[in-house]
Amino acid sequence: MKTVGLTYDLKSEYKFKPGDPPDANAEFDHPSTIGVIAKAIEANGFKVERIGNVANLLDKIGSLKADIVFNISEGLTGRNRESQVPMLLEMARIPFVGADALTLGLTLDKVMAKKIFIADGIPTPKFFEANSSLEIHNMNHHRYPLIVKPRFEGSSKGLSESSRVENREELMKQIDYVVNTYKQPALVEEFISGQEFTVAIVGNGRPEVMPVVQIKIDGKLKLNHKFYTFARITSDRLEYICPAKISAELRDTLSALALKVYKSVECKDFGRVDFRVDNDGKPYCLEINPLPSLSTEDVFKLIAESIGITYEQMIGKILQSALKRHNLN
Repeated sequence: MKTVGLTYDLKSEYKFKPGDPPDANAEFDHPSTIGVIAKAIEANGFKVERIGNVANLLDKIGSLKADIVFNISEGLTGRNRESQVPMLLEMARIPFVGADALTLGLTLDKVMAKKIFIADGIPTPKFFEANSSLEIHNMNHHRYPLIVKPRFEGSSKGLSESSRVENREELMKQIDYVVNTYKQPALVEEFISGQEFTVAIVGNGRPEVMPVVQIKIDGKLKLNHKFYTFARITSDRLEYICPAKISAELRDTLSALALKVYKSVECKDFGRVDFRVDNDGKPYCLEINPLPSLSTEDVFKLIAESIGITYEQMIGKILQSALKRHNLN
């Protein structure tokens, strides 16, 4: 029986520091989620060794008995934090599930990811970055409303109702809030009013594009000015509709674009691509997450049900993709 190591970060282990924003541990998992994932791996016929975060991995790496590591660790600090576990595993020549350090670093940094999208002809909202509100004197070619995000965060960290700005005064205030609170540049994008979708992909070589999921906020599918915020993610105001009730044409467009994005950043084994579609039906790629949440409250469980398999089988598909890639199955 093969042993699968499991790397992860727990919300309960995060120690808040003075000056931390309230969502500092937003990307980390609940202990119950790790339990569910471990049971799912065991249900596929493997033994699980719970490793935990990158500090634990450093302590254990010399004596690790795992045949492969299932990595869902977000890392601890900086824009390369998601790359920390994969880099250590790569150095120790231990196979792992999911994207490598380069892909994780590039995609967590939203500015770098957008540069790749633009180079590969993938539509993404126009943007600029700012290190302070004093840098916006030359942004007259961008149209309001705009949305202001931290440059390298996930799980809607730094996103609130104030993130969408309508004028110069609001823009300056939000840029300074992001820079001062999250200690990183602000990414400012043209806000795409319309609908929001996410597309999961599993596999390598010929990856399997999963059914398109539509995001419903406050009971509405036509979101217009509504968008993901940290507060909405942690409430019952957010729903996922799978499969999305959309035209075959839009479904095919989003599926093809998601696959192009997945290959563009060289994602491995699994990932999820987020889109906004404007009121004229034009899609824009917001980001790709090569380390998407596998919580049973997120989209992967719903997607599994929609294609007629269990959550455990979905985890098995991801794991088997990695085992095949490493010639371990």
